Amino acid sequence: MNDLLKRLRIRLQPSAYRSIRTKFLVSFLIVTIIPLLSLGAMSYYQSAKVINSQFGKYGENAVAQLEQQTSSYLNRMNQTTETIYTYLLDPAWADLGDQPPSTYSDIMDKNDLESLLKALKTDRTTGIYIITRTGYYYGENNLDVSKLTAIPAWHTMPDSQSGKYWLGFYPRSHGMNDTADAGMPVLGLAVSINNPYGALKGSKILIEENAEELLHMFKLFENDTKAHLRINDSRGRVIYETAGAFASQSSDIVWNKTIAVNGWNIESRLPAASFYRSSGIIRSNTIIVATASCLLAFGLAYLFSSRFTVRIRRLKDAMQKVSFGKLHTRTQVEAKDELGVLDISFNNMVSGIQTLVGEIEQSERLKKEAELKAFHYQINPHLLFNTLNSIQWKARLQGAEDIRQMLYHLTKVLEGNLDISQEMIPLGSELKIIEHYLKVQEIRYGPVFTYKLECEEQLKRYLIPRMTLQPLFENIFFHGFEDGQGEIGLTIREAGNHLRLFLSDNGAGIPAAKLERLLLPNTEKRKGRGGLGVQNANQKFKLHFGPQFGLNVQSIHGEGTTIIIEWPKKEENPHGNGNSD
Repeated sequence: MNDLLKRLRIRLQPSAYRSIRTKFLVSFLIVTIIPLLSLGAMSYYQSAKVINSQFGKYGENAVAQLEQQTSSYLNRMNQTTETIYTYLLDPAWADLGDQPPSTYSDIMDKNDLESLLKALKTDRTTGIYIITRTGYYYGENNLDVSKLTAIPAWHTMPDSQSGKYWLGFYPRSHGMNDTADAGMPVLGLAVSINNPYGALKGSKILIEENAEELLHMFKLFENDTKAHLRINDSRGRVIYETAGAFASQSSDIVWNKTIAVNGWNIESRLPAASFYRSSGIIRSNTIIVATASCLLAFGLAYLFSSRFTVRIRRLKDAMQKVSFGKLHTRTQVEAKDELGVLDISFNNMVSGIQTLVGEIEQSERLKKEAELKAFHYQINPHLLFNTLNSIQWKARLQGAEDIRQMLYHLTKVLEGNLDISQEMIPLGSELKIIEHYLKVQEIRYGPVFTYKLECEEQLKRYLIPRMTLQPLFENIFFHGFEDGQGEIGLTIREAGNHLRLFLSDNGAGIPAAKLERLLLPNTEKRKGRGGLGVQNANQKFKLHFGPQFGLNVQSIHGEGTTIIIEWPKKEENPHGNGNSD
């Protein structure tokens, strides 16, 4: 038990809700369950209200119907007794006595009275009698007067009773032994006769009606409503009561009706638990349906959140793999929704990173190769310059001015190329090196080529990678011109924040097959075929400015070549580093 409470407490800690799956599940359940419970509670309240109201009205109507049926019986019996009583008030019946008739006239009076009683009977009437003080009675010959005391109400009826006395319900057990109606439930009424003329004075009119149908209605009401039915007279005597023990409570639902003809009170009491049983069933069903709906909502939310969070977790795992350097990782794209777009963006990002890393690795490799080549081919500049200066001085002493000029310009070229203290130099410095280089070629070949430069003075302050133009001019003389003859044009212009350089010649041009392989990074070139200087210059621009910059070579075999270079404008700052313009 302690372990279970501990696990539950851990799950309820704030850290347990850091998972997006838990947050999504809780949010989905809140959005689903609150309207569901609200709708269930509202439906239960309205349904219970309607059912309780209808059941209450049904009970009232049922009791009213019982009152009407009972009143119908009582009114009919009351009217019959009043008819008989009015008939006996006639002085002509003054000779009726309380003994069996002894004369013909008495017999005829007896027959007339019994004919009247018989005429007043209905299909529900079991007997109408006039019982005298001596025990003699008028009516059908099916009554045993000695058994009338078996009727509880007759036995308790006061001798001084005057007027109507309702005997209530009782089984008919005072008839002859061979009568077919023995044990039949009847409703009785006794009326005392106070004839001022003395005829049948002190006698009682007894009328009984078959109560089976009325009692059956009481039973139907009791079974239908599960209520306790009780009928009291005006003196508090119980006329009828539902069988079985019943303890009344103040919370009982009570329906009352009073019968006008005799003041009987019909009271129906229904325990509150029984009255609200229907609404309780609705409440139980509502709880069951709400619970099932909540469980269903929880299941659907769990499945949906699982499918949703699995994709997020897969993307998170892929990101972790990429953070560990596994750039070949890709996430699966399952749908074209927001998560699908995120998966596609992640895959594109990793592809871009992988490409960028490859480019950086290639740049580092090329840089190392360049450093190795520079280290491999490095020479002692002081020895070289001292030697050239000595040769230049000796040529001057011997009067070899051409040789001295060539050595002078060659020394200037070598000074610019062998100065490795700066990778980026002003464009003007690079152009001066080109001028010295062209002087060397002019002394070598003579004035057989022309060179035209177009560059505004303000552009010469911008930086360019060191020793990038000279290899391109070398290619022109070694591979483009024959014996140095031709035309060279160099144009440098502004293009927004960039510089654009055009180097053209009218030399031999480059064959198409060689042009396609000229700038490929891993192309092997055989000795004497050229292209090494062009490729090195191209790599320098890419290393310094990015892979989007470099050389664009356009050439037609036999007509000439044009090299286009574009790079960002940068100026030299006071510390000697390149700075964006």
